[in-house]
Amino acid sequence: MWLKPEEVLLKNALKLWVQERSNQYFVLQRRRGYGEEGGGGLAGLLVGTLDAVLDSTSKVAPFRILHQTPDSQVYWSIACGSSREEITEHWDWLEHNVMKTLSVFDSNEDITSFVQGKIRGLIAEEGKGSFVKEEDPEKFREGLMKFEKCFGLPEQEKLVTYYSCSYWKGRVPCQGWLYLSTNFLSFYSFLLGAEIKLIISWDEISKLEKTSNVILTESIHVCSRGEDHYFSMFLHISETFLLMEQLANYAVRRLFDKETFEDDLVLHDPLQITKRGLESRAHSEQFSAFFRLPKEETLKEVHECFLWVPFSHYNTHGKMCISENYICFASQDGSLCSVIIPLREVTGVDKADPANRGVSVSTKGKTAFRFTEVRDFEQLVAKLRMKCNAASSPQHIINTEVAASSASDSPKDFDAGPSKMGQRDNSKTVSTEALMTVYHPQDAENLDSKMLKEKMKEQSWNILFVERGHGVSMFRTKKTRDLVVRGIPEALRGELWLLFSGAVNDMASNPGYYTELVEKSLGTCTLATDEIERDLRRSLPEHPAFQSDTGISALRRVLTAYAYRNPQIGYCQAMNILTSVLLLYAKEEEAFWLLVAVCERMLPDYFNRRIIGALVDQAVFEELIRVHLPQLTDHMTDMTFFSSVSLSWFLTLFISVLPIESAVNVVDCFFYDGIKAILQLGLAVLEYNMEKLLTCKDDAEAVTVLNRFFDSVTNKDSPLPPTVQQGSNLSDTKSDHPKVDITDLIRESNERYGDIRYEDVESMRCRNRLYVIQTLEATTKQNVLRVVSQDVKFSPSELEELYELFKKEHFLSCYWNVNSPVLQHHDASLPYLDQYRIDCQQFRVLCHLLSPWSHCANRDSLALWTFRLMDESSDCLINFKQFACVLDTMYNGSFTDKLKLLFKLHIPPAFTEVESLSPSKGGDLSKEELIHFSQLSVSSVGDSLESDSLKSSPEKGKGKVDIQAYLKQWQDELLKKEENIKDLPRMNQSQFIQFSKTLYNLFHGDPEEELLYRAIAVVTSLLLKMEEVGRRLQSPTSPVKSPVAVMEVPAEIPRKGQEESSSEQTEGSRTQSLRGNHEWSFAFEQILASLLNEPAFVRFFEKPHDIKVKIESAKNLQLKARTRV
Repeated sequence: MWLKPEEVLLKNALKLWVQERSNQYFVLQRRRGYGEEGGGGLAGLLVGTLDAVLDSTSKVAPFRILHQTPDSQVYWSIACGSSREEITEHWDWLEHNVMKTLSVFDSNEDITSFVQGKIRGLIAEEGKGSFVKEEDPEKFREGLMKFEKCFGLPEQEKLVTYYSCSYWKGRVPCQGWLYLSTNFLSFYSFLLGAEIKLIISWDEISKLEKTSNVILTESIHVCSRGEDHYFSMFLHISETFLLMEQLANYAVRRLFDKETFEDDLVLHDPLQITKRGLESRAHSEQFSAFFRLPKEETLKEVHECFLWVPFSHYNTHGKMCISENYICFASQDGSLCSVIIPLREVTGVDKADPANRGVSVSTKGKTAFRFTEVRDFEQLVAKLRMKCNAASSPQHIINTEVAASSASDSPKDFDAGPSKMGQRDNSKTVSTEALMTVYHPQDAENLDSKMLKEKMKEQSWNILFVERGHGVSMFRTKKTRDLVVRGIPEALRGELWLLFSGAVNDMASNPGYYTELVEKSLGTCTLATDEIERDLRRSLPEHPAFQSDTGISALRRVLTAYAYRNPQIGYCQAMNILTSVLLLYAKEEEAFWLLVAVCERMLPDYFNRRIIGALVDQAVFEELIRVHLPQLTDHMTDMTFFSSVSLSWFLTLFISVLPIESAVNVVDCFFYDGIKAILQLGLAVLEYNMEKLLTCKDDAEAVTVLNRFFDSVTNKDSPLPPTVQQGSNLSDTKSDHPKVDITDLIRESNERYGDIRYEDVESMRCRNRLYVIQTLEATTKQNVLRVVSQDVKFSPSELEELYELFKKEHFLSCYWNVNSPVLQHHDASLPYLDQYRIDCQQFRVLCHLLSPWSHCANRDSLALWTFRLMDESSDCLINFKQFACVLDTMYNGSFTDKLKLLFKLHIPPAFTEVESLSPSKGGDLSKEELIHFSQLSVSSVGDSLESDSLKSSPEKGKGKVDIQAYLKQWQDELLKKEENIKDLPRMNQSQFIQFSKTLYNLFHGDPEEELLYRAIAVVTSLLLKMEEVGRRLQSPTSPVKSPVAVMEVPAEIPRKGQEESSSEQTEGSRTQSLRGNHEWSFAFEQILASLLNEPAFVRFFEKPHDIKVKIESAKNLQLKARTRV
């Protein structure tokens, strides 16, 4: 590797380097201790230790080239190399391209300048585009070289960054370097001859956290496959941990959770990931989540400044965050003041009070926001003016102050085609009114006490709007939260839900989108639409709005439109309950955008097939219970109780457990505070019932206690009529539990647990996500092993190791491919066995590592035929059960089983003629050839039956699933009887020739090789004579050329150490000579009976093989095998 020229004082380096070659202008040196027997003694060990601990390239670069000029004591390092070949190549280039030129210069200074310029030019050319995005390209280049040399990973593995740190081995810290790349966490240390090398895949990490104890003040704890690793003594531990968290999360999403990753263009290409990119991405995600902005928003600038708060007459200190379409502000002085200003609402940006570096932002609502003490305020004003001009283009001129305007204002966008829509039936007409206004209109004349309270609430909000603005750009302060906790008035609920959730921004950016979606989606028939139809009348069935076609049709349209918009989620149970509540208070299109905000931003991954998001938040909830309610955790022997009981709390936001009039107050808080509100309320519920829960003897009793509590929750201020209220329908005689008002419960949860910070919740979510994913993976593994163990003789530990190698091979194909076809086949909704499958190329790698027949000369062909035999569904993929069963036959099968396997490999559908396009490679096949041959279809007995069964087999993971077809397939598998050897088709002449060749290849290198060769010659001759006699008995008059002449070839196959090419040519020519004659063939019983007479054959196939040795070897070589491929 060429290095940026740096001065080296040779006098100080003589003890560390040994000179190997030199000329007038250059010196080639070797690091002392490298390449010497015993490591160069104590001096070599000390040098190695220095190299590992200090930031030096020399540990991984044992050779270097220096530039020198005559009569000078100063040398310049210009190149280094990890091997003699690499450094020699650089040396030769210098001699051929530079040495001749140097003689034309008059002065030493000119020579040095020329050499330095030449080397810098080479570096610039070499790294063009590669390191441009890194902060310090030169230093990163050196780190990359260390990384590549130390760990030998494929070139495609992208190093993101590296840090100096200590790795704790027991109680001893080992100083070294931690490398973070796209797929691995790697550590290298070399201390006094002791080398530590650690490579951990991000997808294997189940725990990643910052910890501290007596010995380690602050360290990073990594748990992988049950092993704990501790890293400490970082210069910037928070930065390091953030990057590790990002990379682990990226790997998990890419490999385990493809459905949410597919739309993520930022991380779709592993080669584009950089440290700076990951950091900015993390900040952008925090920014958009905190302010409830669309996920596409990227944080561009952050300015520390003051915002003038007119109603309080003071400046609040905080940060102004600017993205493509929004200016946001959040205070940092405890006043809980925040503002969101969409650029589409901005009418002007001006300098205000230059002495205080002020920026004034005016909006359509006639509100002016004044920011002061803004650094570079003049440039900021210019940038914002440009942004505002871009945002005010025609498609963005939509006033989204939402709502206090009349109900007829907003639907204009979605009722653009009344004539078109009117011609259709009522089920396709988008409703423009909230269901609550239709079914519970407020009587303005007859106001009872509850309605008076409701009007007072509305008045409080109206005063707030006058003071702090109305709409998306309003000031949000502690007073706003206090009013939300008291419960949002019925008339304002839909508007404020839309505002606080950020759905108002999505709706403003996509006018007419929902109506278009409804037209496209209605009438489609998928698994999601079937499930929606089934659940429609289970959604708030007691509410009159959903006892009529109006409410049911609106619910159908919203759910179907969302399933059409987001097929990865489609429809999940609990979405119907949530959507029905949204429709009560919001117009239909607003309810749709609220559902989008909940499913895609506020509760990420809640409503996918594995409800990962809900499981993650349950794990966060358990963690908070341990911190805030330790006496409860001490009493409960199993924390999974909290998970089972609280799942519905998270999935339905307490709607399924609380009466509707109380549940809507919880939804109010959720839209304002996010998941934090649900966690706080959950803690308050447990604390309220603490005494009763501590006396419970089992889980069932605890569940009863909580259910009775929820039944007793009321909302004394709810203006809903008694016919709709669920809490009021319960008579006091049913429960002796005292009534609890929801407002008091929410207020108490805020007072007791309001100090739980949003940032802490997000950090806990990230940490627990790894644990949840690995727990789900462990469940998948246990189920697969339980099924497979019934069909194989491997021990449970061996089977588990094989599963890990199989799964690892699946992932290795995904690590470095931007669009991996294999990755597309990982579908968590499939049966456990089919979640991980491998293709022919991956199977070949595993076959070479694990098969007892991997020494065979035609091992690639054997792997191909074995794969084709197992690929019963002809989709060019096999699962772990198929893989384990074929290996079990090779290792634990009887003589007959192994011979039957070899026989089946040489007849269709497994067998296909294999000819490498590169004769120089011998029996080896390229990846392209292998994939090509694996996809070839070969007609065989029963093909028509197979194709019929394939047509009728259920389509996995796509569209509508035919349950009946699955049941029939399952029944057929249960009834499948043991294969009878008499049912096997006969083997023809070309197949038998290949079968004989394979046997010769298998015997090569065996201690009884000569004996086995003679035995196969005897068996071959015997079989051919039997076939000839059989033919003559059948037709004694027809002259048939003896097949013995043809099959003399295998008997003549060369012995050890001789070339096989001549025999192959003879084979080919003699086979061709038979094409005009009658075909002859052998049955499996004939071959089996003949081989059983040869003791050498029986001994060879019954010889035991230890798979444990192969497994250990495969663990060490799997990554290297992938690198070679």
